[in-house]
Amino acid sequence: MKVPLLPILLLYFNCAYTQSVSTLMGARANGMGYASSSLFDEWGIFNNVAGMAKTDQPTAVFAYDLRPLLPGANRIATAISWPVEFGVFSGGVFRFGDDLYNESLLSAGFSNQFGLAALGIKLNYIQYQAEGFGTKGVFTINFGGIAELTPNLFIGAYITNINQPKLSIDEDRVPTLLTAGLSFKPTDKIIIATELEKDLDYSTNWKTGLEYIFHKKFCARTGFNLQPNAAFFGLGFKTNKFMLDYALQHSINLSLSHQASVNYVFIKK
Repeated sequence: MKVPLLPILLLYFNCAYTQSVSTLMGARANGMGYASSSLFDEWGIFNNVAGMAKTDQPTAVFAYDLRPLLPGANRIATAISWPVEFGVFSGGVFRFGDDLYNESLLSAGFSNQFGLAALGIKLNYIQYQAEGFGTKGVFTINFGGIAELTPNLFIGAYITNINQPKLSIDEDRVPTLLTAGLSFKPTDKIIIATELEKDLDYSTNWKTGLEYIFHKKFCARTGFNLQPNAAFFGLGFKTNKFMLDYALQHSINLSLSHQASVNYVFIKK
């Protein structure tokens, strides 16, 4: 049975914007339970921006997240990353919702590799809009880093909305999240990642994921979350210019959701 989205979101919106929808995107990260704080890939603009630091080719990405049982709760995102001599610039657009209620995010980021550590910073403009309640927009700042402890062990951390802008005269603010985790590569074909995500006002979420490359062009992924509980599964296909990924998420609250993403590499001459 489909759940009406509008009554839920109007109640949510009437509580002075005290929450925001997750902007974590990319079917690779989704398939690994979003345990992405210590991963390097082109989706870092929506996850840990420091993860963009090793991007060596101009790349465009696109993802669509479908939630069949919750009409109006689908998410969509696109981004581009462009490496230069002194780092990697990136920009992205994210949208959640429909004409009745929606959240939009415009992001610009920069990351660079400094020896064994990668650092990144991102500026966001977030706009909230609900029919009959008007529009509210704020700027936020994210900061992240990833350190290579050994060739097979990485640790990452990032802060979302570090400046906590006000959303109402009642002192409600955009929520700040602290995320830290590590990833381990026991072989060239396996990545195991785990992390803790803490919203300052809610319980800590524990995420763990695994990626297994069973062929030079194909891989499989799985993961889980605790608080709230969710299970994940994904598949990936990669060529020199394209990466196609699919992820399936199951949780008690949202039942099944699907996400597909594509990466396209503009290979330099």
